[in-house]
Amino acid sequence: MRFRQLGSSDLQVSEISLGSWLTYAGGVEADATAACTRAAFDAGITFFDTANAYGRGAAETAWGEILADYRREDYVLATKVFFPMSDTDRGLSPEQIAKQIDASLQRLRTDHVDLYQCHRFDARTPIEDTMEALAEVVRSGKARYLGFSEWTPDQTRAGLAAAPSDVTFVSSQPQYSMLWRAPEGEVFDVCREHDISHVVWSPLAEGVLTGKYLPGEAVPVDSRAASDEMNGFIKQKLTDATLEAVQRLRPVAEGAGLTMAELALAWVLRRPELASAIIGASRPEQVHANAAAAGIELTPDTLRAIDEALGDVPVAGYRLAPGASDQITHRS
Repeated sequence: MRFRQLGSSDLQVSEISLGSWLTYAGGVEADATAACTRAAFDAGITFFDTANAYGRGAAETAWGEILADYRREDYVLATKVFFPMSDTDRGLSPEQIAKQIDASLQRLRTDHVDLYQCHRFDARTPIEDTMEALAEVVRSGKARYLGFSEWTPDQTRAGLAAAPSDVTFVSSQPQYSMLWRAPEGEVFDVCREHDISHVVWSPLAEGVLTGKYLPGEAVPVDSRAASDEMNGFIKQKLTDATLEAVQRLRPVAEGAGLTMAELALAWVLRRPELASAIIGASRPEQVHANAAAAGIELTPDTLRAIDEALGDVPVAGYRLAPGASDQITHRS
């Protein structure tokens, strides 16, 4: 496993990190969750990413139990805040941030997280109030550093401008893969300017880039696409045009001596802006297989072959907070 520095922080994070969205939030049994977490440590993965909203606390609770068996200094732990925890508990108001960090720490059985992230932008709360509340979380020692997920460039700039002088963001968590390259534009540019690293989610495009979904065939019954909960996220990528393009990547991977997953993960990790790529897993062997992508460097010929294979296949992106405004609210 190789490690990279997370933005302007002093954190060194594993190039491959383990996430818990739709797996350890209830979709995977406790024994499998524990086995995958142990496999991560065995493979050299020391960066674990979760959120309070995953299973409304279930994912944090699962890892709180499992990670208690490991020394706290041996892993980097990240969680998030924004999405609903109840009919009234949501957003990035000072009251919610103060409440949710304490609840997350209790479920995670720790006195601090290394990275506390805004899961999305809260257009209803003045950005100054959000940033001051986040700063207080850091000052209190409950989080070491701050990050955000899926903020626009303007939102990022607003957050940085409103941040007190003693704290700032060190990470961004966008969706990024061969099939979703939008961050390569202004998102990467703004973050590079402010020494903010990226920890990307869905680098395998919900498993599509592993090649297991075939054009014209039903999805495997044990796959994420077969799940009603996941189908809405994946279906945009399950067009014949996209799946045919992905199958054209198979000889590219074989020519490079790689699996399809290794090819896809090495492709996102080629960018120096990245600190880590988050993978999900329901079996230990998946963890080890994905961890093998760390340190792989693709040749210029392989990168060209990837672009030729994908051609002009349309990419699909989506927001996890439909209807959320991009507007930025300031104190009046």
